[in-house]
Amino acid sequence: QVQLVESGGGLVQAGGSLRLSCAASGRSFSNYAMGWFRQAPGKERRFVGIISWSGQLLYRADSAAGRFTISRDNAKNTVYLQMNSLKPEDTAVYYCAARYSGSSYLPKDLPKESEYNYWGQGTQVTVSS
Repeated sequence: QVQLVESGGGLVQAGGSLRLSCAASGRSFSNYAMGWFRQAPGKERRFVGIISWSGQLLYRADSAAGRFTISRDNAKNTVYLQMNSLKPEDTAVYYCAARYSGSSYLPKDLPKESEYNYWGQGTQVTVSS
């Protein structure tokens, strides 16, 4: 069992930055690829990005390219989402998720949400114009 807890959300003006954290507890964190998702009000949850156990970026949404960076610190069992140049359309609840994987995990296709084993409760990010 893995428990995920996001933090770092809040209210920020357009053009600002936030860094979200996702702290994991339970089974070995380094066995999991870690993804970030977001859900805007009234919309479906959308993929943001996923990194491998070693921190290699596997996939990232076009909307995040050039502005969002995902990283992880396996010693701290934490994955981060650094968000820069935020826009009002980035307003959403942000979720982290863990997908069990091995050291050779290099998916040919974007992993489906159903492939993730554990999810956090989400943290709200609001970007004002």
